[in-house]
Amino acid sequence: MPSDNDKLHQFMGKMLDDMGAAMGAALVYVGDRLGLYKAMAGSAQISSGELARRTATDERYVREWLAAQAAAGYVDYDPGTNCYALSPEQELVFAVEGSPVFVPGAFELLMAVFNDAEKIIESFKSGRGVGWHEHDPRLFSGTERFFRPAYAAHLVDEWIPALEGVLEKLERGATVADVGCGRGASTILLAKAFPKSQFVGFDYHQPSLERAAQAAAEAKVTNVRFERAAAKEYPGSNYDLVAFFDCLHDMGDPVGASAHVLSSLAADGTWMIVEPFAHDTVKENLNPIGRMFYGASTMVCTPASKAQEVGLALGTQAGEKRIGEVVTAGGFKRFRRATETPFNLIFEARP
Repeated sequence: MPSDNDKLHQFMGKMLDDMGAAMGAALVYVGDRLGLYKAMAGSAQISSGELARRTATDERYVREWLAAQAAAGYVDYDPGTNCYALSPEQELVFAVEGSPVFVPGAFELLMAVFNDAEKIIESFKSGRGVGWHEHDPRLFSGTERFFRPAYAAHLVDEWIPALEGVLEKLERGATVADVGCGRGASTILLAKAFPKSQFVGFDYHQPSLERAAQAAAEAKVTNVRFERAAAKEYPGSNYDLVAFFDCLHDMGDPVGASAHVLSSLAADGTWMIVEPFAHDTVKENLNPIGRMFYGASTMVCTPASKAQEVGLALGTQAGEKRIGEVVTAGGFKRFRRATETPFNLIFEARP
């Protein structure tokens, strides 16, 4: 089949960009782990020798790392002084852990994905799943660090007020279940914001629950606890709010989970479902966000679902229509999109 040389060269240029980005992912992880970005923060300029001194690392390695970062556009380089710097924007992205655009957690997650590639290759052949608990532990810590900035930026100030009557209930004192809470980032944010309410985080992954309890103690929140339970089996009833953060699409039986949420809610309770942003068709999702989420779905979310009892495998790009079908199949009568961000869809379901 004949090829167009101009198109081929353009495509190979894209391949070169992608290979550089893939190699750069490991370098971001290295810089984050060694504290290199944070040590650069606040400095007008810094040499490789000074950065090595601040981080107790070897200057020759630091020099090469800085050059790679500059080639990627992740740090700025001054050839006149042979020094480097983080711009204010780069600093927010790489060095400020509480920033809403902090990204090193995503690169930590990527390291887990690369490490687990052989497991996924075998799953392609067998059709079996790979459970969340079977992944490299950096998936757990990286996912928390990746999602936490968005939750901190939007959850209390935007997402909760978008739900009908929920803010007022939480301010007065409500009972809340955070299902699939992982390491507790969302649960703790809510507990801190609404001290009159009581929160319980449920997850099946015991190491994540142990870290969640530790984080709650560090944050000095006393109106929260964490328990091990699956989404279709968590205990309790008459919850004013049940929340699922970025986890419904991972479940083997999301319809069964939906039915259990309905049975656990108060008569006027609310189910908040936070999902990755997605349109309803593949064509609409062929964009940078879709690329990222389809990749995560292939390597993490679809295998997690297929490892479970039903394995419906909604995938990360399920979209509003498919999520709505799952929710109503569980018995909910009302379902709507409450709000959205470029990366999340926030749904409200009512009995």
